[in-house]
Amino acid sequence: MKEKVPDVSILKKIVGVVLAFGPGIFAIGYTIGTGSVTSMIVAGSTYGMQLLWVLLLSCIFSGFLMYAYGNYALLTGETGLYAFKHHLKYGKAIAILIIIGISFGQWNSLMGILGISANIIFEIFHIYYPSISGYHYEWVLIIAIILIALMYALLLVGKYTFFEKILVIFVTIMAFSFFLSVFMVYPLPEEVLKGLIPSIPRVAGGKMMVAAFVGTTMAAATFLSRPLFVKGKGWTIKNLAQQKKDAIIAACLVFVISATIMAVASGALYHQGQPVTKVLDMVGVLEPVAGKFALTLFFFGTLSAGLSSIFPCLLIAPILIADYQSGELDTNSRQFKLITFVACLFALIVPVFGANPIEMQILSQVFNVFVLPLVILGIILLINNSKLLGERTVSMWLNLVLFAALLFSCVISYNGVMALLQFFNWI
Repeated sequence: MKEKVPDVSILKKIVGVVLAFGPGIFAIGYTIGTGSVTSMIVAGSTYGMQLLWVLLLSCIFSGFLMYAYGNYALLTGETGLYAFKHHLKYGKAIAILIIIGISFGQWNSLMGILGISANIIFEIFHIYYPSISGYHYEWVLIIAIILIALMYALLLVGKYTFFEKILVIFVTIMAFSFFLSVFMVYPLPEEVLKGLIPSIPRVAGGKMMVAAFVGTTMAAATFLSRPLFVKGKGWTIKNLAQQKKDAIIAACLVFVISATIMAVASGALYHQGQPVTKVLDMVGVLEPVAGKFALTLFFFGTLSAGLSSIFPCLLIAPILIADYQSGELDTNSRQFKLITFVACLFALIVPVFGANPIEMQILSQVFNVFVLPLVILGIILLINNSKLLGERTVSMWLNLVLFAALLFSCVISYNGVMALLQFFNWI
């Protein structure tokens, strides 16, 4: 008599497939957060598909950089900043500058993420309890404090790995909801083709949006954390082909999901002249497909994307410092607890001062591009160092793409500087 095999639900199969991804899924969960969703929706609703070319280039370069950093880790057993410190001239100074630059950029993102998440929860409460409308500031601040305290508590008890898997599932649900929406509301094909031709919107905020796009999809923190995730997966030199495939899949999915969000925003809001300026404006993106359930889908999708971004933003500074020191992260150390606590306090700046979280989120993404040239130049020097890799030569094509990425990052960094100077009315 054959033993009865227990039935496995379709949902469990889907969850199994999602969680079976390699380190690339962490890059996707990290990249497709509130910052990315906000940038894509604001861009799509304001400029249509005009900035699709920026997204495409960013994702292509991101895939090659993930591949390069992952391969270096498998071939040498070293992480990024640790290698910078030991093998590059002025490596210690470069590594410290990168740590400061990335941490500052990610902590700025953290402010916007927490502000958006707290505002989303408040708006949901407001629907059921209209009487709280006069206490917007107080409620948003209280919600933000509770959220960041919960995130900090989960980090301290070491639940990050389990919780991140749950958040990856929510981010997948979010992406799937936008993917369904694009079949109902989509831009014209000629708009998509025009969006692949490089151009910058000649309006106020156009340069800043370009820099924000690169800051959220070509984030230096994603590449520097890649070796740690690869090592955590237990991959060795035998997994080089698997590492390459994982980087390609991650870059492709980031592009597809981000482009889909932009397309839905463009189709639903751009031609109606409804640019997104406030948190609840983004609900309109899901309206065509979700109807009355738009708020609920928006709540679970964008909020879970925000929460999945809070964890990496809180972790990035201790991860980079541990990478610089030894390449190992100790979540029980006093250093880890102190740095993440300071990050939590930093995150409350937007809620405390009542700033517009959408504007702050876009602004914060710009800061992420300033150390990008150093991160790209560093890996170019490492993978072309014959003393480190021996006979394992790097292909000419990889070098060409990485040098193109370096040039692109320098142009975008300059563009970001000019955008910030204009934003603060310094020029």
